[in-house]
Amino acid sequence: MKVQIWANLGVKNVKRTEEFYTRLGFKETPGQKSDELTSFLFGDDDFIIHFFKEDSLKKGMKGDLADLSKGNEVIFSISAETEAEVNDWATKVKDAGGHVFSPPESFQGMFGCAFTDPDGHKFNILKWK
Repeated sequence: MKVQIWANLGVKNVKRTEEFYTRLGFKETPGQKSDELTSFLFGDDDFIIHFFKEDSLKKGMKGDLADLSKGNEVIFSISAETEAEVNDWATKVKDAGGHVFSPPESFQGMFGCAFTDPDGHKFNILKWK
């Protein structure tokens, strides 16, 4: 049996989310776009993250969504090949409207930075030393 896994996240504004991830250079998931949803492919294996309008995802999950101003849901990690690439990501994220909450730095044998998208979903960019 072939198994595929993807993530579903809630967003306040689908169009703003679409613009943010497009500006970062991610490819849209074919056939997965509506007023309630935008979706992107991440990494060489095309991990899918669907970004649903919050009310739509809440209805489908039959419960409340995490309040990202009070805590964390998950942090997605994206690999980088060079320190310069990490620095470029930090600049692109800021220019696209995200928030770099941990600027590029060395730590625990890595060089990286961490950011949130406009809705507070967390990502880090890591280059192993």
